[in-house]
Order: sequence, then structure tokens, then C-alpha cells
Amino acid sequence: MDRRTLGSWLSGPYSADEPSSDDDYPGSRFGLSKEGSGSVPGLFRRLVGLMIDWVMCSAIGYGLLQGGPWATLGVFALEHILLVGTLGFTFGHRLLGIKVVRVDGTPPGVPWAAVRTLLLCIFIPALIMDRDLRGMHDRAANTMTVRI
Repeated sequence: MDRRTLGSWLSGPYSADEPSSDDDYPGSRFGLSKEGSGSVPGLFRRLVGLMIDWVMCSAIGYGLLQGGPWATLGVFALEHILLVGTLGFTFGHRLLGIKVVRVDGTPPGVPWAAVRTLLLCIFIPALIMDRDLRGMHDRAANTMTVRI
């Protein structure tokens, strides 16, 4: 068993046997452009989109449902499963010009959005990223986040 067998996310941004070059950028292995539409968005854009979604879901969870943090998490999960599964983006994603697609470019679909959302709600898998900035939640659902 070698590092490639365990997964590219364990070897960090670049493994010792794969030298980095100017042609190696997040998304290059999937044929994505380096910048602009169809490229991999940065972490800041993703985090801001996530915060927008969380604030909106908190307002719904606490305000309309009069629940606590579990209600917020439930609304957040429901939003992600339904919107990412059908449209490819949440409200926060759309405001920041990003969407979720399968590796082949097709929409994720509700079942894969549910897998992705479950791991996203656990939070830790989303923090462990590979060199294409795909978290474990994206790798498990065979998805990636791209700019619109």
C-alpha cells in the first residue's frame, strides 16, 4: 500500500514524486480553467457562502421554527440537500458565483447531495482537502465546487 492508495489528500498539496509546475493548479487534473468561469474558487469565497447560508438557516431555525442549534442544522441540511441536489447551488453559493457539480460536469442529484451534506454537517471532513481544494465531503460524493 502506498500514498496513492490511501488518497491524494493524505500526501498534501504535492507529493514528493510529483513536482509542482505552472501547469499544476487546483482543478487542472479535471481539465478546469485556471481562472474565471469553470475554475476552482478560493477558500474565502466558499467560507463566505457557507456563512451566508448558516446565518439564513439560523434565522429560519430560531425565528420561524423557534428551535435551537439543531433546528438550524436541520434547516441547513435540508437547504443543501434540496438546492445543491436540484440546482447545484445554495443561496450563499449563488450570491458568490459558485456551484457544485459532479466531476463529469453534471448536476449532483439529491442522493449524492445528501451524502455530501451529511459529511459537511459533520464539519471535519470538509476541512481535509486535497490539492484540487476538494474536501472529503466532495470526494465521497464525487463532486467539486466551481465558479459560475
